[in-house]
Amino acid sequence: METLTIKTIGPWMPHGQQVYIVGSCPELGSWNPKKALPMTATQGIIWHIDLDAEKLPETFEYKFLRKELDGSFTWENCFNRSNPYEVTETTFPGQHPRYAGTAIPVFSLRSQQSAGIGDFLDVKLMIDWAASTGQAVLQLLPVNDTTSTKTWTDSYPYGGISIMALHPIYLNLQDIGPLRDAKKQAAFEEEAARLNALPQLSYEQVFLLKEQYTRAIFSQKGTRTMASKAFQAFFQANRAWLMPYAAFCVLRDEFGTADFSAWKKLKKYSKAGVERLYEEKKAEMNYYFFVQYHLDRQLREVHDYARSKGVALKGDIPIGITPHSVEAWAEPQYFNMGEQAGAPPDAFAVDGQNWGFPTYNWDRMAEDGYAWWKRRFRKMAEYFDAYRIDHVLGFFRIWEIPLPHKSGLMGHFSPAQPYSADDLRWRGFPFDEGRHARPYTDDNPTEVLFVEDPVQQGMWHPRISAQYTRSYEDLQQWEKDAFNHIYDEFFYTRNTDFWREQAMRKLPELIGATNMLTCAEDLGMIPACVPQVLDELHILSLEVQRMPKDPKQLLGNPSEYPYMSVCTTGSHDTSTLRGWWGEHHDGEDCPLEVCEWIVAEHLYSPAMLTILPLQDWFSLVTDLRVKDIDGERINIPANPKHYWRWRMHLTLEDMIANKAFSKKVAGMIDRSGRKA
Repeated sequence: METLTIKTIGPWMPHGQQVYIVGSCPELGSWNPKKALPMTATQGIIWHIDLDAEKLPETFEYKFLRKELDGSFTWENCFNRSNPYEVTETTFPGQHPRYAGTAIPVFSLRSQQSAGIGDFLDVKLMIDWAASTGQAVLQLLPVNDTTSTKTWTDSYPYGGISIMALHPIYLNLQDIGPLRDAKKQAAFEEEAARLNALPQLSYEQVFLLKEQYTRAIFSQKGTRTMASKAFQAFFQANRAWLMPYAAFCVLRDEFGTADFSAWKKLKKYSKAGVERLYEEKKAEMNYYFFVQYHLDRQLREVHDYARSKGVALKGDIPIGITPHSVEAWAEPQYFNMGEQAGAPPDAFAVDGQNWGFPTYNWDRMAEDGYAWWKRRFRKMAEYFDAYRIDHVLGFFRIWEIPLPHKSGLMGHFSPAQPYSADDLRWRGFPFDEGRHARPYTDDNPTEVLFVEDPVQQGMWHPRISAQYTRSYEDLQQWEKDAFNHIYDEFFYTRNTDFWREQAMRKLPELIGATNMLTCAEDLGMIPACVPQVLDELHILSLEVQRMPKDPKQLLGNPSEYPYMSVCTTGSHDTSTLRGWWGEHHDGEDCPLEVCEWIVAEHLYSPAMLTILPLQDWFSLVTDLRVKDIDGERINIPANPKHYWRWRMHLTLEDMIANKAFSKKVAGMIDRSGRKA
């Protein structure tokens, strides 16, 4: 069969709305909307349909319809279309709808039933509040398992030990059922209440409590649960990742470390070895299957509930994996284990960042059509309607720091097009490896002007921020001029087309694997090709007012943001709106009217999505403002050992009961034209 594919670009639509096609020929319903054909969404905004070209007449006309929540159809405002190969935007009335939303980590939620941390079922209450105020999006941080040490350092949500497994700490325990032993159940409830009353998350105590409870409930009902049809269906659908994940957890527990190089058996993964381990440690591995089954069940329930309320869940896909993770152990061929991913110096960290993640072996990933990434995206699509690609710049090039260097200053972009010594000399710089690529001072290994490419020996990258070194300071002026020319060329023009090619090899396939709306985190040192690629692939950019894309601006102007963007007052990596104000006004609290003006400025922007941190919604009313402004900050990127522990200072039930707050938020959303 010869296939004719018709595509169109439409606005993002909440669950329940869909694009249809109707046309002049019988195959397209003969202009009868009751016979219109449904189209399939990709990325949430690109709609397509495959037709049998042999059954279509040589020429025909058509239009797109939008099926509304009540089942009625809305026609396009345009002349009949006649060229099926032309991909254009739909022209529905209200073509560019705009929506509002809230960003909050699951761990930050607090309900009356919480056990010291927000859990998946707490998200339902957050959905209720969002829906009641006219919001359409709820954005979460990564929810994957990070259990490496079972200490507070595991609070870092971007340090997952699995790209598939959900975090056991987010399990709602009451939903699984009570313990038979009434005294143990009462003791659990008492401890859960104590932890829930703490102002911040006590990660280790909460983790221990939940692990003890889930092990007790597994002993009580695990066998019966695993015999159920629902569990069997879950296990068969997820067996490929469940087996290595459970084996990893069992070996981590047995040897007291997630560093598989220190294990006394199965240091090197093998499928047969995992099967043998299952026969030896069946009960232990079954426990981890049991926990993941309930996590999956609860998060799916939340997703379905959100859709029923007209709220989209937006997830977060971290750019990296930890070196001590299931994937690093079971699929090392996909990673460069001798390299570390990070970020060059920026507003978050003047010395750059070293995340400690291995970088990706993209050539190997390309050999099987990026199957690893597609599995990851498709798993996310089981729980989310939209997603944030963490550090999308990593798909163009990653900041790579060779072992054993720790400082982000010693990194380089990979892939990139470095210079040979002759290239540098031809550009007027008298390159001498001993003088310019070896530490200028004995006590500081970052005192270099060039770093060598780890793969292409004898090829050199200008060291980021080299102008702040003694080595640069002691150059003659003409040498500085030549170096600066090379530096600017390398970082801003030399690699632009090359990096575009890298992104276009990967991103179209990856984002096309699901129908989730794709949103990029495109902050930092942005190559000129990035906006072009995001626009071409219909990926929403991220606009943070205090981090304008135009280096000439001190603050971004929300009224100038593109429609295809997410705009926000801040993120989990920044201070809150009140905190930011205090940083620039000698610790002064931001006046209510200023907070309202800034929030309104974002709501009235042209951006498709305005998603604000919950703390910044709180800033709008006096009785929800906390005294400890710094205590509301979620993360400090410059501190790699930051404790992620912020929780709401009131319960979700109390927040929902605060009618004045909800009315304030709902009114601002409605007046700005963002009411869902």
